[in-house]
Amino acid sequence: MPHLTRRALLASTAAVLAAPRLSFAAAATPPVAPVRPVTEILWGEKVTDRYRWMESESPEWQAYVHAQGAYTAQALAKIPGRDALAAAISRNTSQLVSVISIQTGGDKIFAEIRPAGAALSQLFVRDSLTSPNRLLIDPATFATATSHAALDWWAPSPDGSHVVFGISTGGSEQSTLRILVTDTGALLPEGIDRTAEASPSWLPDGSGLFYNRYQDVPPDSVEYEEKSLCWLHKLGADPATDIKIMGQSLNPAVKAQDIDFPSVTAASGSPIAVGTLAAGVQNELSLYAAPLAAAAAGPPPWVEICAPADNVTAYALHGTDIYLLTHQHAPRYKIVKTTAAAPGIAQAVEVVPQSAAVIRAIAAARDALYILDLDAGIAGVRRLTPDGKITSIKLPFAGAIDEDAFYADTAHDGAWFILEGWVHPPVVCHLGSDGTVIQTNIAPLPPINLAPYTSEEISAPARDGTKIPLSLVYRKGLKRNGQAPLLLEAYGAYGITLDPAFLARWLPFLDLGGVFAVAHVRGGGELGEDWHLAGQKLKKFHTWEDTIDCAEYLISEHWTSHKHLAVIGGSAGGITAGRLLTERPDLAAVVISEVGVSDALRSEFSPNGPPNIPEFGSVTTHEGFLGLYAMDAYQHVHDDVKYPSVLLTTGLHDPRVSSWEPTKMAARLQAATASTNPILLRVEGDAGHGIGSTRAQRDAETADIMAFILWRTGDPRYQPE
Repeated sequence: MPHLTRRALLASTAAVLAAPRLSFAAAATPPVAPVRPVTEILWGEKVTDRYRWMESESPEWQAYVHAQGAYTAQALAKIPGRDALAAAISRNTSQLVSVISIQTGGDKIFAEIRPAGAALSQLFVRDSLTSPNRLLIDPATFATATSHAALDWWAPSPDGSHVVFGISTGGSEQSTLRILVTDTGALLPEGIDRTAEASPSWLPDGSGLFYNRYQDVPPDSVEYEEKSLCWLHKLGADPATDIKIMGQSLNPAVKAQDIDFPSVTAASGSPIAVGTLAAGVQNELSLYAAPLAAAAAGPPPWVEICAPADNVTAYALHGTDIYLLTHQHAPRYKIVKTTAAAPGIAQAVEVVPQSAAVIRAIAAARDALYILDLDAGIAGVRRLTPDGKITSIKLPFAGAIDEDAFYADTAHDGAWFILEGWVHPPVVCHLGSDGTVIQTNIAPLPPINLAPYTSEEISAPARDGTKIPLSLVYRKGLKRNGQAPLLLEAYGAYGITLDPAFLARWLPFLDLGGVFAVAHVRGGGELGEDWHLAGQKLKKFHTWEDTIDCAEYLISEHWTSHKHLAVIGGSAGGITAGRLLTERPDLAAVVISEVGVSDALRSEFSPNGPPNIPEFGSVTTHEGFLGLYAMDAYQHVHDDVKYPSVLLTTGLHDPRVSSWEPTKMAARLQAATASTNPILLRVEGDAGHGIGSTRAQRDAETADIMAFILWRTGDPRYQPE
């Protein structure tokens, strides 16, 4: 389970947590955590952990984290203008229709949409492109008395008659698989738990589906995400009769590791199934092929297509052809094709060579293979027809396309995608087989005047001379005199890209003279796989050093100043923000770590730790220890240092970054700092990592973050009495 989906990353800056505020008695000062040192010798190095006791999340820890949350809520509520910001943010988001993804089934079009003013995304269906939407799934109907519910994932059957979907409560992402009848909305009786990452794929005849299920152990155990299996479920059958299709000990030809996540894909018009092993968050896949009929009957005779060493990160199935996206000898990616008759990658032929643009995704339609490119931060789409001809598609405007919402299927011609920009709301587009792009009305543009805003793409020099791409968003007419509050976001992990995303929540910040900046640092995928690897494991230091260098450049160019600079990183970006904080406590006035990885040395021992070993390393190896220690912000906090203002956040149901990480970081900073700057831990109860947050919850957190930045960067309108 990676830390955040690509589409969620920019939304996470606006707010990644869910849930109403905790209600506890607040004190005049933050609570002081007991120090109970645990000292270990790791690879010859002495490492002391003052707050190891918090990892058990005992009743003592619960009381402590609740007190921290109450203190922070009280402090943020005292900021004048905070409520006015919240109202302005809500006005913008209430007018915005957010479309998460589009899929088709038969003649029907399915869309996950958060309608204007709605709290959460819902699933809608329409009979044609010109038909009205009909509500199919409202997650609110699955809410409990104490927790909201969210739609985690979904997929229509090939004929559109059924939809399989996952529902979870409290931001936990602990999905239960359900199936409904499209025409009536009736739920089938089966419900299957432990399907957080189900990755469902229907059989072409719609009689059943493949899905992944975690093993039956407590969700807070380190083993929970290990040894999962791919199953086949037949419609209307008792889940107890489901058949194991792929995973450990099912086929000696499939050598699955504990952290491997098995899934199986079928496609209309294809006689084969493709089995996938994804090693945790590692992008490179193991792929296998088998006759679809055999896969639908039980564990089939899998034949290997490729191993992780072949550097294949995605595939598309079209008839008997298997298209593979790989960075083997092509850091900006190329596409090769193999066949069911000889599926091994050794027999594959190149069909789309590497170019200046990075290939981000591929999707097979009935008429062609559609290719999503990224070139200097701008998306491009190409079309590969069976005759080998490659055509570039003219897009309505220069913007970004989220690869998770880039969709096609082999029962229909053309492709679907969502196009948006920093100051351009998302538009749902359909690309026809003739190369024409239609802007649909599935996501009508909000009545927000965007004329005053602009964005630009620049670059900043890193200390080793590397050019780091930078995105800037601000209000036209901004004076570059160093006085503007500037929020700099950085992430840099998994090869994920921080693509342009419409900043509805941050427009009030721009209206107050602020600048929103994104540093596309090494560790991300903006410039291909080499860019990713340059910020991974022992090279992870490039990620926070690039962020530091971008900040220094923005200051030198008078976009802002040290006392007006805020830096934010969420999830794995907590490594970036945390190490910037500990490496250069003098650099920024404010540092924000949202559900951030703060204690990388210990993350491995959390439920989501083992799947992340491919990206960050393991303390069980010397090299892994050295890399993890270098990226561990908690271990680099030192006593009597004047730290800037810091806001950390956590959700108590977080399945990706355990709440004890930001809690330990907050306790250590509060005990160590020699300044009077506030160190705050924002705590949410009915919340997780941010997936499934309601609109109001995201708005509330954005208002808190925005008000905190304006307070601590000196805006006189936001100074508490």
